Amino acid sequence: MTAPLGFSLMPLENRREVLVRLAVEAERAGHAAFYLPETWAHDTTVLLGEVAARTSRIELGTGVLGVWNRSAATIAMAASTLDSISGGRFALGLGASTAQLVEGLHDVPYSAPVDRMRRVLTQVRALLKGERVPLAPGTAARALRLNLPPAPRVPIHLAGLSPETVRLAGELADGWMPFLYPRSRLHEGTALLREGRARAGAPAELPRILPSIPTVVAADGAEARTGAAWFVAFYLTSMGPFYPRTISRLGFEREVQAVTAVVPQEAEVLLEELTVYGTPDEARARLARWRQAGAELPILLLPPQLEPAQIDFTLSALS
Repeated sequence: MTAPLGFSLMPLENRREVLVRLAVEAERAGHAAFYLPETWAHDTTVLLGEVAARTSRIELGTGVLGVWNRSAATIAMAASTLDSISGGRFALGLGASTAQLVEGLHDVPYSAPVDRMRRVLTQVRALLKGERVPLAPGTAARALRLNLPPAPRVPIHLAGLSPETVRLAGELADGWMPFLYPRSRLHEGTALLREGRARAGAPAELPRILPSIPTVVAADGAEARTGAAWFVAFYLTSMGPFYPRTISRLGFEREVQAVTAVVPQEAEVLLEELTVYGTPDEARARLARWRQAGAELPILLLPPQLEPAQIDFTLSALS
């Protein structure tokens, strides 16, 4: 039996028909999961409703929803609805997003993201269990519950790279969804998950690890390498200081500083640490290293603007 594998598309992809088609074809190819991030394009919860109606087996998830973009109650309502529509196939992924997106699109102040994630996760879980929402201390209002059947089976995954966020995932979440977290450092993340579990006095079983991994597969290895390098250069030079700072902290400061619009030879290790790429044989070998490092359900993030034949090639190559 093939090890489970999930697919997603990089947020610059905004063609609704392509996003939906990827989910349908991933299910047809026998893959396990389809996750979608939400940034500044489609409402991911609505789009996953369409995907749920057009599929029957594949796990569906948000990868991820920002905790600043909706209230906890709105997130819980969406999660409960998607759980019902999909017949129990939905998983809720939450993350802090970025200051630029939160303030520049949602017009909401961005501060203390770990505190916000803790509060939203706690409130969402209570509402999905059929409980009244735990309101902020000092609130005079009567706490309400959802007028829906409880949906406690919905797993809640937490994205995050900072040590305290990873500990929080270990403490409260069912899964950890790191993005651009070096493969060779996953054991450090696992140790932080254990610290969080211990802090909560929770069972020894850790949250499952679902890293989101930029992925480019092509018949020509050089073409695939170019695509993987584009991914790394884009996130390290165009998405603010968070990713460069985090990857540097994890031991790759010299390589991060070498990346400009391209990934030079002296930073080649970043491609091995952060992505899956190459010919089908090469990509499968690199994916196997992620599994060996602790990735239970790798979510392969495909680049934008692929043709249907390119998507099908990747789905087939990794089946």
